Amino acid sequence: MNKPYLEPSEVSRLEKAAGNTRDRLLVRILFHLGCRVSEAIALTIDDIDLVQGKITIQHLKTRAKITCPDCSVRLAKAHTYCPGCGIKVEQAVTKAQEYRRVRTLPIDEETLELIDYYIKKGGLVSNNGKQMLFGFNRHRAWQIVHGCADRAGLGKLVNPETGKTRGISPHRLRDAFAVNAVKSDDSGDGLRLLQEHLGHQSFNTTAKYRKVAGEELRQWYGKLWKKDEDSG
Repeated sequence: MNKPYLEPSEVSRLEKAAGNTRDRLLVRILFHLGCRVSEAIALTIDDIDLVQGKITIQHLKTRAKITCPDCSVRLAKAHTYCPGCGIKVEQAVTKAQEYRRVRTLPIDEETLELIDYYIKKGGLVSNNGKQMLFGFNRHRAWQIVHGCADRAGLGKLVNPETGKTRGISPHRLRDAFAVNAVKSDDSGDGLRLLQEHLGHQSFNTTAKYRKVAGEELRQWYGKLWKKDEDSG
């Protein structure tokens, strides 16, 4: 496929190629929520509000903090001397810090109905006292999506600008959600809401989908010469 993202019609083919309700639900949630695969496989029954039509996403991220062993001032990787106490840094101290961010997202009626059906069918998996929507890891989620793509006859995605190819994976479904959202509304408010929905800290991360979604530069360029043709 000579494009860097999946169209909604192609995601529908992925869904139809799923071997069971669980796999279909995984594809649907990744696309309709636009969530990260780590967020999808961490979902529990307590995160889903079938009445209000919303899902709570908890995103846990670990960051490394590098500090001076003498005064504990934070260091950059390039620091040779501590900016706090001035000593030469022979060996910095690295600490892992966990950041948990929570956001509540709306979900469409059809996906809610599939979740409800899946739960009533007994699809939940018990894990450490929690009722999980899915009972597998990231690697298994990747295998499921990749397998659906193979059965649906969907090849690799190709960026026409760089020639770079990518296989169809859970993150490509998140990309598809974002591109579809930008195509629907690329206004400043639309991009701001998309940033909030995707859980991006930086607006620049969200804005990249605007470039991917359309042919803004081509359209702008075309309008330049259309003016000349109209005047001639």
